[in-house]
Amino acid sequence: MGDGIGAVDAAAGAAAATMAVEDLPLYVLALVLRRLDGASLAAVGCACSGLRDLAADPDTWRALCLALWPSLRDVPCLRSAATGHHYRALFADAFPFPAMPPPPPPSASVPAASPPRSLPARLVSAVDLRHGGACIMSRVVETDASSDWFLGAPFRVDALVQEGFTAPAAIAPAELSLSWILIDPSTGRALNASSRRPVSVDRKWLTGDTVARFAVVLGSAGGGGGIALEAAVTCDERHGHVREVSLSAEDGDGGGVSGRDAIAAVAAATAGGRRGGRGGEAEAEARRQYEEFETGKRARKEWKARREGMVDLCCSGVGAAAFVGFLVMLTLR
Repeated sequence: MGDGIGAVDAAAGAAAATMAVEDLPLYVLALVLRRLDGASLAAVGCACSGLRDLAADPDTWRALCLALWPSLRDVPCLRSAATGHHYRALFADAFPFPAMPPPPPPSASVPAASPPRSLPARLVSAVDLRHGGACIMSRVVETDASSDWFLGAPFRVDALVQEGFTAPAAIAPAELSLSWILIDPSTGRALNASSRRPVSVDRKWLTGDTVARFAVVLGSAGGGGGIALEAAVTCDERHGHVREVSLSAEDGDGGGVSGRDAIAAVAAATAGGRRGGRGGEAEAEARRQYEEFETGKRARKEWKARREGMVDLCCSGVGAAAFVGFLVMLTLR
């Protein structure tokens, strides 16, 4: 009898060894895939044709995106669209960071002027703020990006201002994470405008507020310096009160960027590529690029200060020489 049981166990082991993943029941595979993150789900879909169909399940992608970004429930262009393709394409656009184009080689000829890119007339911001993994704010902001006031004024979008809110507990800035997705409702394309983890934390000692900044750099940080999209969360970490959540843009010289220029940079980055990397590796790369952006900005400010100092010195020398010449002229008379 023992020999019979051993034979059965051996046969079962051989069958298990030859069983492929595709041999599992479809409902079991579907349950397994729904527990994967987006990057893993997309990778599984590339394994074989059978898994590709399961990995493209519309409900799976919708559930994954809404778990990651609860604010998407209130985005009008997603509520009225077919869920499957839209949520899967949205994840491919919004989860990775935008890729900076490589700088042209020094010997490259100047390309012919390309036709101007049409700018989006409206922008939808899906904003989710978390503390310690728990979502403490989800908000959707629609912005009219076609008005003269918006195009001419410095770029700024407020997701929370004045009214504020109080978190369930005291806030530790290092445990904050922010997702700010910019969506063009006319095309459905999206862009990740936040580094997810803070790239810097500054404390205002006079007011007691803390400002956590989440930034991504669009364009090359060399030469002109590019443009940085910077989301700022202003809070009182002692009492857990969040006062302000906003998005602005800054150029490589530390100055504000007009709405027109910022929207043009966002449109170009939205249509461009996305950067590889997963999780902490991608966030560390975003932080490194922001630090390079800040280093370049400080270097340009120092160079401008030295140049202005030289100009002032020259002007002072010319003025002194003129004054001495005037005194000499009076003495000789």
